[in-house]
Amino acid sequence: MSGHSKFANIKHKKEKNDAAKGKIFTIIGREIAVAVKEGGPDPDNNSKLRDVIAKAKANNMPNDTIERGIKKAAGDINSVNYEYVSYEGYGPNGTAIIVNALTDNKNRTAANIRNAFTKGNGSIGTKGCVSFMFDEKGQIIIDRQECEMESDDLMMVALDAGADDMIEEDDSFEILTTPDAFEDVKKALEENNVAMVSAEVTMIPQTTVKLTDEQDLKNIQRTLDLLDEDDDVQEVFHNWEEE
Repeated sequence: MSGHSKFANIKHKKEKNDAAKGKIFTIIGREIAVAVKEGGPDPDNNSKLRDVIAKAKANNMPNDTIERGIKKAAGDINSVNYEYVSYEGYGPNGTAIIVNALTDNKNRTAANIRNAFTKGNGSIGTKGCVSFMFDEKGQIIIDRQECEMESDDLMMVALDAGADDMIEEDDSFEILTTPDAFEDVKKALEENNVAMVSAEVTMIPQTTVKLTDEQDLKNIQRTLDLLDEDDDVQEVFHNWEEE
């Protein structure tokens, strides 16, 4: 998907997220707990925790809430029993959907996700059934209006730090990296005071699917809405080319 559609999607999601801060904070709180359990409470020595903190701040989570979450997880580390699970399946007209979840009850999560696919006239598939259609990439989106650096200079900073490519759109820049180079590129941009709308390692579809049938559009939106409402669901990737 182009940087433009990604940027538009981020703005749309932010508007929805602003109306559902409770769910976002719950998700991030779980991620903090897991990151602390896996790598300790010091973000300087725990890159995963550092990334979650950055995500928390991007979603306007108060600093005291973040610190409280870290302290709680560090003091009660044995009670953190969340685990990551992933599901793959098909939406209408063969659209590919990947769902990543963080749960303390795999049976509940599996049932809810299966229900979301079924209500949208889709189906859960086996592991690997659609993930081959996506590339795992570091993706950084920058609002063009918020970027004081010239595009050529921005590209040089990104490429020198290890980025694969930079795509210019009317309203944004999209920088793509390998997963391994993501942290180095992000750090280089931070050091140059470049504000990022989003920065994450994500799954980018190799090709996208357009849906024109009205019922197909209703069905995929139904599935995505149900997944979005589920507190266990962390991320959803798909190859539907949203208008």
